Amino acid sequence: MKKALFLLALLLLTAVACSGGEDEGITVTDPWGRTSPAAAENGAFYMMLTNNGSSDDTLLSASTDACGMVELHEMYDKGDGVMGMRPVEGGNIPVPAGGSAELKPGGLHVMCMMKQVDFEAGTEVPITLTFENAGDMEVTAVIRDN
Repeated sequence: MKKALFLLALLLLTAVACSGGEDEGITVTDPWGRTSPAAAENGAFYMMLTNNGSSDDTLLSASTDACGMVELHEMYDKGDGVMGMRPVEGGNIPVPAGGSAELKPGGLHVMCMMKQVDFEAGTEVPITLTFENAGDMEVTAVIRDN
């Protein structure tokens, strides 16, 4: 009986150790987009990407049917207080192990070009994020005024 209990406990410990736990991998917090008039061709999505794992990961791309084309972009200072926007260098966004990448207004963001839907407050937009290690993740961005 003791041997059977010992083996059962060992099996349970092995299963827990191999499961990886819930704290590993990428989590996406507060995906959202800013309202924009129907006449505006472009929009942007923002979110916090947190890597709870022990290996670096990279956001490779994003896609959604709400946009004709999607790219990972960043805002940058052109000088003299003038801001510009461009695709991120290398086309991807690193998310270091134990770290995060914040996609926010005035910084990194998911750029939506050729909007296919109106970005009205309350609209929910499904987005697929593709990571190098974590693979595809489905998130829903909520369009809001801020």
